[in-house]
Amino acid sequence: MKNTDGRVIERTPSAYNYPLLIKQLLHTPLANAPDQEIVYRDLSRYTYRGFAQRVAQQAHMLAALGVEAGDVVAVMDWDSHRYLESYFAVPMMGAALMTVNIRLSNDQIAYALDHSGASTLLVHADFLPVLEAIHPRLTQLKHIVLLQDALPAQTPLEVAGEYEALMAAQPTAFAFRDFDEDTLATTFYTTGTTGLPKAVYFSHRQIVLHTLAAAAGLGASAQDQRFHRGDVYMPLTPMFHVHAWGLPFVATLLGVKQVYPGRYRPEHIVDLVQREGVSFSHGVPTVLQMVLAAARGRRFEGWKIVSGGSVMPPHLCQEALAQGIDIFTGYGMSETCPLLTLAQRPAHEGQAVGEDFRLAAGWSIPLVDLRVVDESLRELPRDGAAVGEVVARAPWLTQGYRGNAEASEALWRGGYLHTQDMGRRDATGFLRLVDRIKDVIKTGGEWVSSLDLEQLLAAHPGVAEAAVVAAPCERWGERPIAVVVRRPGNDSATEQVLRGMVLEQAAKGLLPRYAVPDRIHFVDAIDKTSVGKFDKKLLRQKFGAEPASALA
Repeated sequence: MKNTDGRVIERTPSAYNYPLLIKQLLHTPLANAPDQEIVYRDLSRYTYRGFAQRVAQQAHMLAALGVEAGDVVAVMDWDSHRYLESYFAVPMMGAALMTVNIRLSNDQIAYALDHSGASTLLVHADFLPVLEAIHPRLTQLKHIVLLQDALPAQTPLEVAGEYEALMAAQPTAFAFRDFDEDTLATTFYTTGTTGLPKAVYFSHRQIVLHTLAAAAGLGASAQDQRFHRGDVYMPLTPMFHVHAWGLPFVATLLGVKQVYPGRYRPEHIVDLVQREGVSFSHGVPTVLQMVLAAARGRRFEGWKIVSGGSVMPPHLCQEALAQGIDIFTGYGMSETCPLLTLAQRPAHEGQAVGEDFRLAAGWSIPLVDLRVVDESLRELPRDGAAVGEVVARAPWLTQGYRGNAEASEALWRGGYLHTQDMGRRDATGFLRLVDRIKDVIKTGGEWVSSLDLEQLLAAHPGVAEAAVVAAPCERWGERPIAVVVRRPGNDSATEQVLRGMVLEQAAKGLLPRYAVPDRIHFVDAIDKTSVGKFDKKLLRQKFGAEPASALA
């Protein structure tokens, strides 16, 4: 019978079958940029050569504590050189790195640590109160290593030692062996609107392929919005959140100078950017807003920032551009490792997408099969108008949720990963998100996008942030409710003015006539999730409880 799958290549017995392991990401920087710097605040500065030695020391330290291949090592730290060392040392020794979301509740952190089976925890002194509160519930935790930046911390917990002291006693070379590239490398927990946090997980192969595709995508832009060997990199995304969007792996692969800011203090970030010459970062709009406020007129020429996690308000984009920042958007989610698309400047006139291209999701990065489909998974026309769910395939998407078969099957229904985001694509493949499936508002028989309304309201010069949720309505099904934060010192954004803006857009046919919010609540701050997104579940509970039909 004829083999219809084609020929499998032959291998010479002595040929090296190169596995896609995280350790392979270190070859290029050590060969081409061994003296480039990795900086942590004003506390630590060493070269890539020194980094490789510290990765080896961490592996020896963990092995001395009994960590073996297959074990789980957890980290609770700010963005630091120690975290970067853990990104490499833990998976390179065959163990799995579990990154702890420090913004979750104590109960959620305890659940995640216990569910992951973490046997060793590297914990910053700032989080000792949390660990002390939940420690009795962590029955699988055997060893605690203390991370600290200043004075020795005091804790009643038994610790194996302080990180730097333990590291100093270890050799600076480690024989990292080869193993199956599908070995578990990392895991972390993503929170939804209901239920316990869910464990996503990624293999060495997936992380290496994501790193290569992200590097190719970020470096492919014809102009602007590029990440290249001449850049200086600093994350403004927590390193517990989807590997800091995978960019520390990319930065290491490229051998660029890396700067880690520790705890996010806006004034400190501004100083680091200017002192260290930072030229490439990524983060959520909230952090960018705080940094711009702390800049006090200082400009940031040459600083490129990828914004993601939540919709970037148009006024924030304009402020960033006015201060010299080349701002643009990336799109993905925890389950996608995370990058799927980038909103870089169009390469040619045939890809004209408007001046607001920076605010959209953009084009797929290499190796991503992205589609917009209906409920039967039929791909919708790429006409810039047809709206459906965004689904994806790529070689780095999580293959499920650990220990949750039902949710895993729902995630991968029909063989595509379901993002739960609604969007539309044009003929060039350019993606614009419309809403989350659970957040879209159906009123008067028409769909109203909460994201479109949020961007419109946030475009007013008196609005700092705006979130839109649905309230139940007996007559119309649902009605939009807006929650708005005014910009300091600017009271021009009144309910009448904002409603008038929406009415004007509806009169032009740019929004459904049912899109005008029934109520606008002005607040000092909008509730957000642990990763900086609007917490719309909580907002619906707080502001959507009163039926809209009760309003006169």
